[in-house]
This record gives sequence, structure tokens and C-alpha cells, in this order.
Amino acid sequence: MQDVQPTPTPTKPMFDVESTLAVEWWVTHGPKIAEGALRIALTLIIAVVVRFLLRRLIDRMTRGNGGRKPKLLKPLRERAPQALGALVSERREQRAKTIGSVLKSFVTIIVFGVAFIQILTELGMNPAPILTSAGILGVAIGFGAQNLVKDFLSGMFMMLEDQYGVGDVVDLGPATGTVESVALRITTIRDTNGTVWYVRNGEIMRVGNSSQGFAVAVVDLPLAYGANLASATEVLTEAVTAATGEEPLAKDVIDKPQVLGVEKVTPEGITMRVTVKVRPGRQWAVQRALRAKLMPALDESGISIKSP
Repeated sequence: MQDVQPTPTPTKPMFDVESTLAVEWWVTHGPKIAEGALRIALTLIIAVVVRFLLRRLIDRMTRGNGGRKPKLLKPLRERAPQALGALVSERREQRAKTIGSVLKSFVTIIVFGVAFIQILTELGMNPAPILTSAGILGVAIGFGAQNLVKDFLSGMFMMLEDQYGVGDVVDLGPATGTVESVALRITTIRDTNGTVWYVRNGEIMRVGNSSQGFAVAVVDLPLAYGANLASATEVLTEAVTAATGEEPLAKDVIDKPQVLGVEKVTPEGITMRVTVKVRPGRQWAVQRALRAKLMPALDESGISIKSP
């Protein structure tokens, strides 16, 4: 009797098994993954849109129309002297642009920082350890770049307080001259010899500003010991009053001049002092003009002038 062989059962191909498992996995986890990816994409889109809108708002607030003061600077105190003329607009524009750039950087960090944390949460990660590491790293960088951080903070407060700006004549300690540009890290000034100085804001311990409010033109006149001081005072009073009442000095003078009298007595002679309150930054021009008028007035009146 012939043995009958059993019919073999057909086996399912391996790729069919893998396909079935993949389909089952996708059916189980696919909707959740798609939903998470959609949320991440929406988070990024919202972050980009919010950042764009906030930066546009900052640009509008830092832009002055027709030379008017930018909206960003209206709540802040401004010490720009009107004597600067056209430089006032440049000063405001530079100040607003610098503060605006800081605000833009701050907005970018905040918006994308929040978006990053939201994405980590969507991915199922705990953002706390990452934030702690970032905080420690930030402290380490801060210690390593103390001078840079000091420069930026000093520059920011200087901008907010408007201690000085473009066109001001300042004494910063390391250098004295006219401010040409102001940034968060460096202030650029040019002295009377034409030398350009770059001063780090963090190194500025004091600021002497000769361009805020008003200035005083001081004129010292040397007299000989034999001069009649009463006559000299009378001649100087008449001469300085006449000189400051005429153009071009009249437009710079904001108060009546004063003849203070004897300022000092030295072995070489006597010094008489005359002062005039003038517009900011105009004291040097007024001093030169008054010297050119007061010295001849004394000479014509026969008052002895100190010989060299």
C-alpha cells in the first residue's frame, strides 16, 4: 500500500507580515504622530508670524515721520539741545534704532524660546533639565564675558537715560570731543585735533556733557597792576553788553552777561572775568568773539593790559 504524503500548508511571505505589522503600527500610532507633527508645524508658524508682527511694530515705533520724535522715545526723557539743529534728528534716529535692535533681539529670544519649549513638550521630553543646563551655560558665558556684558548693560542704560548723543561735546575721561556715533558697546568721539576715539561704554565712569541745557562762556582778561579796576569794570560791562546785543552773538546768548570782577591776582598781574550764559555748544565761539571785542575796548579806554 502506497503512503500518501500530506499536502504542505502554504507559508505567508515575510514581506506580507512586515507590511501587516507596519499598517497595524500606523493605525495605532499614526494619528498621534500626525497630530503631533501638525502641532509642531503650527507652533513654528505661529512663532514666525508673531516675531514678524512684533518686529514690524518695533520698526514703526522707532521710525520718525518728517523729523518728528519716534513713538518709542516719547516715554523716555530726552536731553538733546535744540542748538544741535539737524543733528537732533540723527541723534534720535540712532538712539531709537539702537534701542529697537535690542528689543528685536529680546523678542526673537522670547518667542522662539517659548516655541522651543512647546515643541519639546509635544515630543514628550521634559524641558526642565534642558532649561537648567541652559541657565548654567548662560551663567558660565556671563562670567567669561563679563566685560562684554558690562559694556552692553552700560550702553543700554546710557541710551535709556540719554546721557549723551550724536553731536554732544562730552568729556568721558579717556577722551574729550564731539560724539559721532553711539552704540551699545562702543561710543565714537572725535577730539579737537581730529583724532577718532573709540571708548567702551563699560569703561566710562563719568560723563561731562557740555551740550545739555545751557553753557557758560568764560572770558578772562589780564590787566596790569596799575589798572583802574573800577574803570575796567565799567568799560567791560558796556562793551560786553553791546557785543552780546548785536548779531551774530545775540542769537547764541540766552541771558545778560555778567562782569564778575577780579578772578585772581598773580605776580604777573590781575585777571578780570566776564561770563555769559549761551546756547549749548556755542560757548567756545562766543568766548573767541568776546575776546576780540573786549581787549580792544580796554586798550581804547587807556586801561593798562598786562604785558607778556
